[in-house]
Amino acid sequence: MPSRFFLSFLRTEALGGVVLLVAALAALVAANSPLASAYDALWATRLTVGPDGHALALSARGWVNDGLMAVFFLLVGLEIKRELLVGELSTARQAALPLAAALGGVVAPALIFVALAGPGTLRGWAIPTATDIAFALGVLALVAPRAPTGLKVFLAALAIVDDMCAVVVIALFYTAQVEWTAVAMAGVTVTALVGLNLARVQRLAPYLLLGAGLWYFVHESGVHATIAGVVLAFTVPLDGPAPGRRASTVAPLLRLEQALHGISAYLVMPVFALANAGVALSFGALDTATALAVGLGLLAGKPLGITATAWIACRAGVASLPAGVTWAMLHGAAWIAGIGFTMSLFIAGLAFGASPAFDAAQVGIMAGSALAAGVGAMMLRRAQEAQTGPQRAGLS
Repeated sequence: MPSRFFLSFLRTEALGGVVLLVAALAALVAANSPLASAYDALWATRLTVGPDGHALALSARGWVNDGLMAVFFLLVGLEIKRELLVGELSTARQAALPLAAALGGVVAPALIFVALAGPGTLRGWAIPTATDIAFALGVLALVAPRAPTGLKVFLAALAIVDDMCAVVVIALFYTAQVEWTAVAMAGVTVTALVGLNLARVQRLAPYLLLGAGLWYFVHESGVHATIAGVVLAFTVPLDGPAPGRRASTVAPLLRLEQALHGISAYLVMPVFALANAGVALSFGALDTATALAVGLGLLAGKPLGITATAWIACRAGVASLPAGVTWAMLHGAAWIAGIGFTMSLFIAGLAFGASPAFDAAQVGIMAGSALAAGVGAMMLRRAQEAQTGPQRAGLS
């Protein structure tokens, strides 16, 4: 049975998806209104932080994407560690279904993108491989509130594995030229963090202080700064203090995760949407190949890859459907997993920067995510009605 903590996580993410949708719509309206120039100027504003010689000068959008999103990736790392050690991914049998489904949901969209995109935009192959966990769970909660808990846990676990894949992809394929001195300093910082973990230090302040330094060194190294959040997360303890020390009622990892849920859902992700979802809908010079590659990757690749690999895993006997979940429900959830939005926009920015290809990718992300949400919602409603119909007949 899923833990009370995990169920609380599901509720937070679902409500956060609604807030995220409002922020995304606000950005879209602003970018296609008389406020468009002010919207662009706001996020292009340069902000400098730090002493002379070591100051960081980034645009407001850059601080959101490199700095604020590190908080989101810290939360992602905490969720991954918890699920791997004590959660829904802690045993081979539990992990088999979401792991197989997530891998299929990464490979199929990437293949569709490569088949449809032009040769100059292949760097964006990872854009349609991502699932926006907040949006996906929000849609599931809105259209199928009585869906089996097993389906919600499956979708959340799938999205967490999907995030693991995204972290690896960002680290390996979207890293600029490496500055090895900064890498070495980041390594020293990680060593200090591991030392805190081995000493079973329970206070969060030392981890967060060193984590801020780690973020700076990773940013200066050329590796995307958000990776620092994931690395920091894996050093935060999930067990108790050393023998002889006073125990805390809640492990440091769980305390930090609980504290960050609201911040991520109601601040980080909405601000990211405000900064990045402002797509100017001008289709005259749109790179249609890129838009179609991204859109169809999300719309067709996600449900196809997820459903196919989940079916193969079950047929092979290494996994089974959760209790109360039908194949129609799982297929509907697979369509909802085609909502790429936040992570897809993030990867698109890394792949294309400020370019016409990025504009096209934004259109593909918006269209593909919206259509995937609509189809998934319709299929989940039908699957739920098909299940509740016989149950009601039996009670009459």
